[in-house]
Order: sequence, then structure tokens, then C-alpha cells
Amino acid sequence: MAQTETLPNQTAPAQGTEVHTVEYETVNPTAPTGQENLDLLLEISMPITVTIGKARIPLKKLLQLGPGAVLSLDKSIGQPVELYVQDIPFATADVVVVNDSFAVRIRELLGTEEQKPAATGK
Repeated sequence: MAQTETLPNQTAPAQGTEVHTVEYETVNPTAPTGQENLDLLLEISMPITVTIGKARIPLKKLLQLGPGAVLSLDKSIGQPVELYVQDIPFATADVVVVNDSFAVRIRELLGTEEQKPAATGK
């Protein structure tokens, strides 16, 4: 049976437990370069959600809604809509029509809080 050596701060293996040293083969990396990885990530499709407005109504009124019911939203005509990627706001836009379909024209790209300059309070 092979002898084992106990290192400081390490417990000895339980009686009858065999301990083996493992040697790993050196492998030359053949993974794509950083640019190739980035190119792969840049091809991922991200869902975009456009919010034209919000409404808050009591549950009783919600249950009474049916075909033909009109639900007023908190936005006026001409106010920008919000665009979200994975529930994170990233832009505001104007609603337009292109070839008989709704579309949006980006008005402003929103940055993260760290990117926005601090208010000066003037």
C-alpha cells in the first residue's frame, strides 16, 4: 500500500482510503482569440421591448375590460417611448410608421448611472 504524507493543517485520509497523485497533460490552447469570441458575442440577438405608456387600474375594472374597451395611458401624443433590452432601459424614441408598420426613431441613448455626469446643483 502507498504511503501518504500529511501536510500541515491537513487531516490524514481515513483508514482504508487510497490517495493518488494526478498528473495532467499540458495542452496547447486552440480556443478562438479574443476578437473571434467578441465577434461571436456580437451576433447574439437581443429582444427589445418598446413601452408606449403605463396604466394603473383597480382589479375590479381590469376584470370588466373586454373587446372594445379603451385603456388610457400615462403618455401624451408626441412624448417619447421607452426602449428596454432585458428589462434595462437603454433609449427613448419617437413612434413612426415605415411601410405600413410601426417603428421607432431613436431620440436619446441612455447610459448607466456611472456614465451620467453628476448634477452640479446650479
